[in-house]
Amino acid sequence: QVQLVESGGGLVQAGGSLRLSCAASGSIFSINRMGWYCQAPGKQRELVATIGSGGNTNYADSVKGRFTISRDNANNTMYLQMNSLKPEDTAVYYCNAIITDLTTMRSYWGQGTQVTVSS
Repeated sequence: QVQLVESGGGLVQAGGSLRLSCAASGSIFSINRMGWYCQAPGKQRELVATIGSGGNTNYADSVKGRFTISRDNANNTMYLQMNSLKPEDTAVYYCNAIITDLTTMRSYWGQGTQVTVSS
């Protein structure tokens, strides 16, 4: 059974920083693309950033220059460094990973971690 567990969310003032982590565990053969998504109240879940197995990255325009996605392939962990946070960044942040276990490749989601930015 593959699991993704996020950590690092919390309450921070505008202009502050947070670092989110996402750890994958279980019967993992390989991890392809990983990514962070966010969902604010009353809105659809949307892309924040993705990172490929080779390290290529993609960011939403709203976070370019402020957020940095990275991964530690040896430990099956992904990070999101969030700097210069704004109140509009407030949302539940979910990690996603395309994982191949012993037989199947599929998309997995974490349970989400709340990020709240006060003005």
